[in-house]
Formats: sequence, structure tokens, C-alpha cells
Amino acid sequence: MNTPDDTTDIGRRAALGRLATAAAIAGAAPLLASAGAVTGKAVPPAVPGGRIRQSLSRWTSKAPLPELCKRLKAIGFAGVDLLYADEWSVATDHGMAVSMGYPAKRDNFIEMGFNDPANHAALIKEIETTIPRAKRAGVTNVITMFGNRKAGIDDRRAIDNCIAGLSKIAPYAEENGITLCIELLNSKVDHHGYQGDSTAFGVAVTKGIGSPNVKLLYDIYHMQIMEGDVIRTIRDNIQWIGHFHTGGVPGRHEIDGTQELNYRAIATAIADLKYQGFIAHEFMPAGPDPFDSFAEAFRTCAV
Repeated sequence: MNTPDDTTDIGRRAALGRLATAAAIAGAAPLLASAGAVTGKAVPPAVPGGRIRQSLSRWTSKAPLPELCKRLKAIGFAGVDLLYADEWSVATDHGMAVSMGYPAKRDNFIEMGFNDPANHAALIKEIETTIPRAKRAGVTNVITMFGNRKAGIDDRRAIDNCIAGLSKIAPYAEENGITLCIELLNSKVDHHGYQGDSTAFGVAVTKGIGSPNVKLLYDIYHMQIMEGDVIRTIRDNIQWIGHFHTGGVPGRHEIDGTQELNYRAIATAIADLKYQGFIAHEFMPAGPDPFDSFAEAFRTCAV
């Protein structure tokens, strides 16, 4: 039961709370109006980004890149992922990091990897050309691939081939502060024949190279399909991981309650490991407004 003095005190605190809320809303209004002016529609307030920098893979959106950068920045994203060199300046001019750059435009980019020595000269040349350009642009991550299986190249030989090829370019990457990220993909659903389809394979390669500038791109979607046990695998191998991709399983759609992974728990586990890189969302939005899906994914991983 409240005394008269208690009631007065409660009322005073409530009034102060209402004033503080009103002031906060008023302060946020110009920011929200500015974001809305960019997109032509109402923009929800950005949520705090949490402990992990987040980006979005370019191919997941049909929006022109300048518009994409503006709208992602309004949500709270820090970067755009998987951009070609001629797109890097667009992102940086809009205040967005390029969280992963391509070294080349090729139709066979995934299939042609370091597992086959016949590819080494061409791949090394691509990367050698890209590294100084990336350094000038402030792009610190460049993607490369393990490649599709070839006759006569089993996993052990493929691992040795990858180590041999990437070891030739790793010192140049180190000198220039560029990290080469080799992507793990599933060979069960999306990329039949891809040889780098397990964490163990990728870790054997990165361990063998022994360079702080050659890391794994751990795609959570792909590795959930191939092996599951995502959080423990990440914890056990975080020293070999330089980048993450997301995607809902099954279907590679939103990372929400429609799929089997708990991305909030995964993001929390990654953040708890003091991970300093990016988590890049790489899913095909199924909802009516892709940017609602992107914003939801951002909130999910803002831990």
C-alpha cells in the first residue's frame, strides 16, 4: 500500500520518465527523417550494432548499389560483401566498408580453385594483381576458392595442392595487410563436386600454410548442410576463420523462425570469442520487402 508521499514520488518519477522518452524521440526524429528521405519511405530506427560488424552480400539485392549502401547504412550495417573491384569505390564513397572483394570476374570462379595445380599460375596472377588495388581501396579481405574435384586428385592431394599454391602468394598478402579467405561450400545441395566441403578440409589447408593472412570463409549455411554442430565447430576452429556468411537452412532464405538454425545463439557464440571480422548475410529474401528481411537479420545478429 502506498502512503501519500509514496504516491507523489511515484507520480514524479513517471512524469520524468515520460519527459525523457519524449526527448529521446524528438532527438531521433531528424535522423529517421534523413534516412527516410534517402529511401522515400519510413525507416525504422537502427538498432545498436552490438559486438559484431555486419555486412550484406551484394548479390542478394536487386537495388542499385548506391541505393543499397544508403539503405543498409540506415539500418546499421557497416559494409557490403562480395563486390568486384569496379564497385569498391561506390561502397566506400557511401561510408560502407567492402567486407569481401573479388579478385576477378569469371563464370567458373567457384569451380576453378587451388586444389588443381593447373590453376595455380592463373589464380596467383589474379591475386597478385588484386592485392595492391585492394590495399589502395582499403579492402582487407579477398575471396578465393578450393575448387571442384578433379580426377586423380583425392582430398589429401588436394589439401597439399592448396597449401603449395596459396603458400606462394601468402607472403605478398601479409606484406600488404590483405587476408585471403577460402570459402567452404556444401557439395550436397548447391555446389555438387566442390572439394572444400568440410571444416576439417579447410583447417588442414590453413594450418598447413600457417599464415595469419590465409583464413577460412566459414559459411554457416553451407556447413550446417554438410556437418551441423556449428557452434562447437566455430569455437574449436575460430583461429582459422576470417569471415562468416549466413543463410537460413533449408532454402537459404531469412535467418528467422522459419528455418532450423538459432542465429542469435550462433552470433553470440562468435562475439564471445572476441571475433573482430565481419558476419555477412547471404540469403535470398522470401518476404515481400527484402529490406525488412535484411533489417531483421541485422537485429538477430546485433548481440
